[in-house]
Amino acid sequence: MSRTIPTINTARLTLRAMRAEDFERYAEIWAMPDVADRILDRPRAKGQSWDAFLRNAGHWQITGFGQWAVQLHRQREMLGQTGFVFGSRNFGEDFDTYPEARLVLAPQAQDQRLGFEAARAAHEWFDRVITGRTVCMISGGNEAALRIAGALGYQLLREAKTAGGPVHLLTRRGPPV
Repeated sequence: MSRTIPTINTARLTLRAMRAEDFERYAEIWAMPDVADRILDRPRAKGQSWDAFLRNAGHWQITGFGQWAVQLHRQREMLGQTGFVFGSRNFGEDFDTYPEARLVLAPQAQDQRLGFEAARAAHEWFDRVITGRTVCMISGGNEAALRIAGALGYQLLREAKTAGGPVHLLTRRGPPV
């Protein structure tokens, strides 16, 4: 089965399919302590990043959705990723059975409202093409991510614990009114 991954343009960003040449930057971002501290319990090894990179490509093929590479217009370097996955995190049927929204940006791209711009574009696409409930997981203390999730219509489902510490599990039943 072959699926076309759409390209989405916003005022400042392009969300596009990840390409093989993106892998080194992808692995570099996931190895950054500033990124890993907010999501994982430690930076991701290059082999783990490769597995995750390939899973993303497979997600688009199997489910019709996945994550996009995020980049500024007219720049080649990937700033991060956003989109949706089935994370299979073992949080239960009220979380694991729904597409999980994700957003990861390199530290130099944070604090510029680029995260909200990218996540909003991904959610607008999802609401038009896939539709339905989505979930997300945000590390405890990540106030910026909680603000983005709130602006997108997410509400607290419950708190949970992971190897990386406490997290907020949130749910969104559709676009905000």
